[in-house]
Amino acid sequence: PGAEGKDGEPVLPGHIYVAPGGRHLALERRAGTVVIALTDDPPLNYCRPSVEPLFDSAATVYGAKALAIMLTGMGHDGIGGARKLIDANATLVAQDEESSVVWGMPGAVAEAGLCCAVLPLDKLAAEVVRLATRRR
Repeated sequence: PGAEGKDGEPVLPGHIYVAPGGRHLALERRAGTVVIALTDDPPLNYCRPSVEPLFDSAATVYGAKALAIMLTGMGHDGIGGARKLIDANATLVAQDEESSVVWGMPGAVAEAGLCCAVLPLDKLAAEVVRLATRRR
């Protein structure tokens, strides 16, 4: 299931959370549970929501257990958070240029050498399963 994340909502396995329009989505550990933290902080990289708070917080909350995917998007939003993920020994994959509508965001992390794979959209799910299964 997937839906817009709600502030304070526990992050559950098998669920997809999307940042609501105009709000940043981050993760926090509260009383031993990872929850969604929505903020109205100023735009980052001219964006709100920006992927920076999500990637930054995923690096802090999950560290090396984090697995992130950078999909099509304009600009360089997420490059700083991607570096924090990699510094935390997390894994990052990116969508390739050919299957992206705009290759700005995935292109930035790919060109910075932060990805373990750059794949077409139709190959990303299998790679995520492979990487997640390998980590067990």
